[in-house]
Amino acid sequence: MDRRAFREGFPLFVPAIPFGLVIGVAAMTSQMPAAGGWLTSVVIFGGASQLATVTLAGTASIWAVMLAALVINSRHLMYSAALSSTFSRQPRWFAVLGPFVLIDQVFALMATKTHLEPTEFRRYYITVGLFFYLTWILVVSVGMMLGPVIPVSWRLDVAPALMFTGLVVLAIDRSPALVAAIVGGSVAYLGINLPERLGIVAGAVAGVAAGGVAEMIAMRRGER
Repeated sequence: MDRRAFREGFPLFVPAIPFGLVIGVAAMTSQMPAAGGWLTSVVIFGGASQLATVTLAGTASIWAVMLAALVINSRHLMYSAALSSTFSRQPRWFAVLGPFVLIDQVFALMATKTHLEPTEFRRYYITVGLFFYLTWILVVSVGMMLGPVIPVSWRLDVAPALMFTGLVVLAIDRSPALVAAIVGGSVAYLGINLPERLGIVAGAVAGVAAGGVAEMIAMRRGER
């Protein structure tokens, strides 16, 4: 285990606590059995897709639920692509099992650790991944138990937006990242009324494209 991973990962987990409570509350009010709602934390382990799954359960077809989860989690393809070269230097078992815990916070941390030696990177990744996985299950479980007594005035429904805003701010340390954030956010906002949350996908694609172009421009300027 890597103590530094705990120290650096904990601040990113704190904003996710209200989000976990939201998942727990939604699981208890969903038409999905409580056990099924709890298992989404164990099997899916993705807050936004879990929320979509438990809220759509019983009110939409299984295909609609699966499509919504896939659309929401499409950003994880970009995470995998960004770390693919680093994972290629890892053992086969790690390359297969590791992506399961590659959630937003883990990526935000690991994107700054690609310079580590393979063994050190793997130890850090496993530590932070298990930390988020186990604590997330715990927080969702607490949310399911305390959900009925949490006042509506607490407005926990804004927790997901606050959490992702914090991650975006953390990731913006260079101008290409700022360009990607502005373009992606603007396109997603303009497409907010698109069906099946396709505005999220459009924003993600536009943000990646804009960030890529900005990165190439910055590299060419650096070469000159």
